[in-house]
Amino acid sequence: MQRDAIDRLGLSALLLEPEMLEAVEADVHLVGTLLSLNQAMPETTKETARAVVRKVVEELEKRLATRTRATLHGALDRSARISRPRHQDIDWNRTIRANLKNYLPEYGTVVPERLIGYGRAARGTKKDVILCIDQSGSMAASVVYASVFGAVLASMRSLATRLVVFDTSVVDLTEQLDDPVDVLFGTQLGGGTDINRALAYCQSQITRPADTIVVLISDLYEGGIRDEMLGRVAAMKAAGVQFVALLALSDEGAPSYDREHAGALAALGAPAFACTPDLFPDVMAAAIERRQLPIPDGESAH
Repeated sequence: MQRDAIDRLGLSALLLEPEMLEAVEADVHLVGTLLSLNQAMPETTKETARAVVRKVVEELEKRLATRTRATLHGALDRSARISRPRHQDIDWNRTIRANLKNYLPEYGTVVPERLIGYGRAARGTKKDVILCIDQSGSMAASVVYASVFGAVLASMRSLATRLVVFDTSVVDLTEQLDDPVDVLFGTQLGGGTDINRALAYCQSQITRPADTIVVLISDLYEGGIRDEMLGRVAAMKAAGVQFVALLALSDEGAPSYDREHAGALAALGAPAFACTPDLFPDVMAAAIERRQLPIPDGESAH
């Protein structure tokens, strides 16, 4: 109701008053409204606005961080496969698939000539992650959640995380990842969209394609050069990059998006789908392990 009142009654201007900010209930949508008003906000209000944003961000981190770290640490461990595992480290599903040619029908069993095991992730960076976030106005909630997840991923020593936001220009906010509030106030919601330019920048930052995951979070309404955008995705995948396309990262359900571009990405082997914050750790774990992404039931994978 609070959000509807702000939108329908044009109360955004009231949020520029510190007293009003202190009175309203803070949530992801209020954060999005504050970020869209950031440029017009007087200095007397910015301190209050940051406090409101920090409260929401801390609540989101408390809800999401522990499970995200646990899920991704497990995926990183499993992605370090070893060929002579100890018994407790054997990945039986992959071992059986790798030895199906050794099936003995008379005994109803498979002879495991080659064992595949879960490795234990070594020290150092195992994967490079690039979060590429569309900061057009319709993506406000996704920007908030992506900034929180970016900070969580950046806190994991096994991951080298980069966060890039874009509209018609591209801004690299990686240096602010230790504080998602700084990241959020470094965004500028609204404006056009040039996915091709953003992906060109991300492509230039890739040094280990086989160990890189690029996550594009966008409704895919492209104002740049469509064919070049798709060509960049194809080139990254051909080089071994794991490319994930999320139409939204929020609890708001299926967003409006460009179906033609979503279909073109799916044809390249990069299905685009909406993702809730609770599903995001599982999506990242699947990308780390290079297995099929857990697309929600009923979602159009295009």
